[in-house]
Amino acid sequence: MLFSPPGSLDATSLQSHPGDAAALLGGLLDSAMDGIITVDHAQRIVLYNRAAEKLFGWPRDQVLGQSLDRLMPVRFQRGHAEHIRRFATTGVTSRRMGDGTVIHGLRASGEEFPMDASISQLNTADGKLYTVILRDVTERVRAQEERSAFAAAVNAVREEEKTRVARELHDELAQSLTALKMDTMWLRDQAAGAPAHSKLTEMLAMLDHTIAATRRIASDLRPLLLDDLGLVPAMEWLVHSFVQRTAVACELSADEALELHEPYATAVFRIVQEALANVAKHAGASEVNITIERLPGRVSLAVRDNGRGFATGAPRQPHSLGLMGLRERAVLLKGHVVIDSEPGCGTCVKVDIPLPDGGTGS
Repeated sequence: MLFSPPGSLDATSLQSHPGDAAALLGGLLDSAMDGIITVDHAQRIVLYNRAAEKLFGWPRDQVLGQSLDRLMPVRFQRGHAEHIRRFATTGVTSRRMGDGTVIHGLRASGEEFPMDASISQLNTADGKLYTVILRDVTERVRAQEERSAFAAAVNAVREEEKTRVARELHDELAQSLTALKMDTMWLRDQAAGAPAHSKLTEMLAMLDHTIAATRRIASDLRPLLLDDLGLVPAMEWLVHSFVQRTAVACELSADEALELHEPYATAVFRIVQEALANVAKHAGASEVNITIERLPGRVSLAVRDNGRGFATGAPRQPHSLGLMGLRERAVLLKGHVVIDSEPGCGTCVKVDIPLPDGGTGS
């Protein structure tokens, strides 16, 4: 037989002392570090702990019995109601809200703030109750934004440096090599002896190879077409180079008038470039289709191949950084990446990047 120490409450004593149980529950809720809110089936607030008071700035007596809408920005209210409706039908007792992203609350002052949230549901004699546990993540989000801004600045500097080096390779080194080739041709034509003529012919072949390599390296660093003629010509050059290098059929679908300002044009180009590099290295595909289109407020692109595919949930292979780099480029511009693939069914990489200022990315 178990004995409770003096002053303790076991399950039986709690049932026989409902007032003590309520006081204990209230004390536990008010000692919690996170905000805890319970609403009924009509989304009216029935429980609101002390941490929630600090979080939202509303005292308890001003929110109990009120709609939960008071605590969230208007633009999220409809989506929240739909989320609750879907959650109620799942039969799942608890889960994280926001699909892995932060949600937003509204303080009494009118200030919006980001939160992490999890939700649970409980059937009671008076109907279904939903309890949300909330945590203010303002500092975490601010730190993430600062890191993203720094990464974007570093990426911009890197692209500027690539542009400078590519331009110097193309305008200085390649032109100097071309001039050297012309002088070598003159010497060969003037050479009377067979040994000198043969040697100069070999030198010309080496110069041709070096000039071609210099131009290829310059283009890989930064295709000058992107700066001089725009995104679509640069994409056409990229597709042409991919086909020549891999013998894989590749089709590009993009509006000839499509134009994006920096850093969006470079981001789209680099994402497609890295997606094609992944196809060449891993897919074993015979056909690739690229679609780029500008939609209201965003640019959308997709790279589809008919290759071997892979299990998207499998652990990343060591030294396989292509998809990770592709995601990071999109995230720097607050974009979203979806990779759809199955073994034997090919792969589709879809990317959406929001565009400010009417969709031009200017």
